[in-house]
Amino acid sequence: MPTIKRIDHVALVVDDLEAALAFWRDALGLRVSQTEEEPSEKTTVAFLPLGESEIELVQPHTADSGTAKFLAKRGPGMHHLCIEVEDLEALLARLQRQGVRLINETPVTKPNGVRYAFIHPKSTYGVLIELYEKPQ
Repeated sequence: MPTIKRIDHVALVVDDLEAALAFWRDALGLRVSQTEEEPSEKTTVAFLPLGESEIELVQPHTADSGTAKFLAKRGPGMHHLCIEVEDLEALLARLQRQGVRLINETPVTKPNGVRYAFIHPKSTYGVLIELYEKPQ
């Protein structure tokens, strides 16, 4: 049975990562645990731990990426809410049976073994939701 565990992170899309860090890191005092390139998403992501969750600042690299299109349409701000789950495949199957619109019908696997899938905002009252399953 799939289990919802916690909010893993809140992702904010930014047009200038360094300018955003001037607020989140320098003004608020949050530390950056790491910054990494996400080649498959054509983005750079800065991770700022906050309690048991994180804030992720996401800057697109190219105008043709999904994140860049999101930024162009909506401007900087909240991009998605990520929920950590157990048994991602079972949860996706349940959501499909319930008629929930998925962006990823099967999980995508990152090089670090994390698997994820996105739920379309049309099924979530306007919020892009990422489901995240960490390797055991």
